[in-house]
Amino acid sequence: MRRKGGRLLIEVGVVVAIALILILIMPVVLSEFRLNLLGRFLSLAIVALGIDLIWGYTGLLSLGHGIFFGLGGYAIAMYLKLQVPTGELPDFMGLYGVTELPLFWQPFYSFPLTIAFVVLIPGLLAGLLGYLVFRNRIKGVYFSILTQAATIVFFNFFNGQQQLFNGTNGLIDFTTLFSATVSDAKTQFVFYSLTVVFLAITYGVCRWLTSGRFGRLLIAIRDDESRVRFSGYDPTDFKVLVFAVSGAIAGIAGAFYTLQSGSVSPRAMDIAFSIEMVIWVAVGGRATLIGAIVGTLLVNYARAFLSEQFAEIWLFFQGALFLIVVTVLPDGIVGWLRSQNIPLFNRHQQITTYPTLEEDAEVQNERQNLGN
Repeated sequence: MRRKGGRLLIEVGVVVAIALILILIMPVVLSEFRLNLLGRFLSLAIVALGIDLIWGYTGLLSLGHGIFFGLGGYAIAMYLKLQVPTGELPDFMGLYGVTELPLFWQPFYSFPLTIAFVVLIPGLLAGLLGYLVFRNRIKGVYFSILTQAATIVFFNFFNGQQQLFNGTNGLIDFTTLFSATVSDAKTQFVFYSLTVVFLAITYGVCRWLTSGRFGRLLIAIRDDESRVRFSGYDPTDFKVLVFAVSGAIAGIAGAFYTLQSGSVSPRAMDIAFSIEMVIWVAVGGRATLIGAIVGTLLVNYARAFLSEQFAEIWLFFQGALFLIVVTVLPDGIVGWLRSQNIPLFNRHQQITTYPTLEEDAEVQNERQNLGN
């Protein structure tokens, strides 16, 4: 217990130190544009943590997390679009002949309710979708296809609602928040700092959920769901819970990304974007948590750099990067570092549900006794 407590303190210290470096040092080193870019990538790392929680630890490959990401973004954007003089409507509604604010927009006048919606709407939707799917014991590729189909439905819905959400253009041109200009450098630094803080909090929550008995149950569900069911546990409840938590995390990430990018559109719910999220986790390393963050930053920075330096052929470089990582490092970057027994990355080995019969010491002893 003392050794475990010491490791926990070291990990907390490392997380706090990295957060302080990001908040105190990076703004001095990076330009305003680069800092904003880093803030966006850190917000994407939050959603990557949620995907690693369900895919890496629970074995649920979701190809529709863009839904929850986009809903969180739309929730905060709706609040920002209502920062207009009393009696006026968001600018885009006048273009489509809307004369009265839709009823479901009304709660977004309240900032506390908006913050609650950022978390609750994606989380409850994920929980509902998970319940309908998992209670019928749908899993594997069929679950992935269903999440992808749900993405198409939401994408087409938001894309076709010009009067309600400005259709393809999405919600843009945010002006003020608490009397502060949204695009101002000081306001953006506050958003950036909050993103760093919430990334650290999200990492801590995911680290807590994947530790102890609950974490072992998630891994057991991933490795052998039938064995868990025969042991007296109902995997459905655990899968619904962890999927809802992952959806809520994606909503928070979407809100922070919208605040720093200045817009949200149906493209956040595009299938390609949801698949990219999975790629980030695969590149960094499944079931590592820290790998989700590393993979997100690496892939997005590589894309930004290549698109700037090689505007016409950067997609080929990106594809080559993915192929190299998948073929040469199937366990991801952090997984490979763990296999090299590097202490910094080897402190938390991936937990196996149970050993194979050939490796089980008790089974080998029984065989020897029977042979004698």
